[in-house]
Amino acid sequence: MVGIIAAGAYVPRLRLQRSAVAAAHAWFAPGLAALGKGERAMAGWDEDPVTMAVEAARDALEGLDRDRVARIVLASTSLPFSDRQNAGIVKEALNLGDAVGALDVGGSQRAGTSALLDALHAVRGGAGETLVLVSEKRRAQPGSELELINGDAAAGFLIGEGDTAADLIAGHSVTIDFVDHFRGDGAQFDYNWESRWVRDEGFGKIAPAAIKQALAAAGLAAGDIDRFVMGAPMRGVNEAVARAAGIPMAAVVAPLADTLGEAGSAQPLVLLAHALETAAPGQRLMVIGFGQGCDVLIFRATDRVASARSGLGVSGWLARRKPEANYVKYLAQSGHLDIERGMRAEFDQKTALTALYRTRKAVLALMGGRCTKTGVVQFPKSDVSVAQNDRAVGTQEDYPLAERRARILTHTADRLTYSPDPPSYYGAIEFEEGGRMTVEYVDCEPEDVEVGAVMRMMFRIKAVDEARHFTKYFWKAVPDFRADRGAAAAE
Repeated sequence: MVGIIAAGAYVPRLRLQRSAVAAAHAWFAPGLAALGKGERAMAGWDEDPVTMAVEAARDALEGLDRDRVARIVLASTSLPFSDRQNAGIVKEALNLGDAVGALDVGGSQRAGTSALLDALHAVRGGAGETLVLVSEKRRAQPGSELELINGDAAAGFLIGEGDTAADLIAGHSVTIDFVDHFRGDGAQFDYNWESRWVRDEGFGKIAPAAIKQALAAAGLAAGDIDRFVMGAPMRGVNEAVARAAGIPMAAVVAPLADTLGEAGSAQPLVLLAHALETAAPGQRLMVIGFGQGCDVLIFRATDRVASARSGLGVSGWLARRKPEANYVKYLAQSGHLDIERGMRAEFDQKTALTALYRTRKAVLALMGGRCTKTGVVQFPKSDVSVAQNDRAVGTQEDYPLAERRARILTHTADRLTYSPDPPSYYGAIEFEEGGRMTVEYVDCEPEDVEVGAVMRMMFRIKAVDEARHFTKYFWKAVPDFRADRGAAAAE
């Protein structure tokens, strides 16, 4: 049967404390204090839906042969490029072959579930194994409820036939132009309608009807559902919809509202990935995507459900957290506050697109070179080997570095150069199989940056050409939070 082979996710390290946001607006909007509990995932300045999708894909594909991926589908309502294929950037970062298909999906809060359902149908029709990614970093106007409710996250699923962790039992969609919110072309923020009307007329009527139709198509009763995944942004709505459809309350999956926030089109699939972490064989999982209609997907966990997650998963990423209570920092890094950056920030970030195309494997996939004669690894790859005793010519083969661990050789904390998040940490690293390069260190504390520290490469924004609205990507090093650093230091 067609279904989910592997699942993964990504949640940024920073957690914006809602109490700090509510306190900052108490002078004007004291009612926001009602939403001031808990925290929400906050992407850093160098993270966006593309970089988060890359991490979710790496999480889902950990331990699997990436050559099996035939297509990539990336769903989001906050993609950085309107006319450059965002899924194509992810494909390059994952170092997949050029014969891989790619597709961007957007336009609705159910873009993620629609992309997943479409991929399941496509795989059943012979399209080949498909990597479905959904990623959101939505902008919210300062002082709005969404500023506190939103969260940034991504999820990824490898869809195929055979050896599945969860099989698709049924999928059903209804399309209704129910406009609970919208963002017009060129607008920065969503315009939202009255929440009670959205709850009662939208979620309360459209979703239960679609659920009942999906259950009838699958030949199931409401009581047969073991996990109910929806992730509505308003408290109590998940339970209300389940109750209206006859789903047992015990089946309703917690929406992670106080630890993650609401990640838009990514929310139901992040929650699905989370539910698969603990699902038992034979359990039935129902996933709901709401937005100008409703998607309903019903899965049955197989005996291989424990193998669905080989990476960190939602639980692992949630555990990797740093509280952030500086609201001004959030405003500046989210682009809401244009602070004085100084003269050192005044330089042109124009990208030579010809050079980017020629070097795309090195820049986007972190592809180095290995001399087939001496075994010496280098970055970037070149025609001439850097081996000290044999400068062989024409012996280089591709040698991917993105998935290899490295150790810090040198480090600097620089407060003179411009950085959106000072100080700028950088230095030389050496990969454990060989090869050295100079990189930036991010997601780290001062005590993390020391000689010998184990690092992991992550795909991030390098800089933004604000004059031409072009985002530049590269790889940065972060502390390897999955490694036993005590054991590593003792080696």
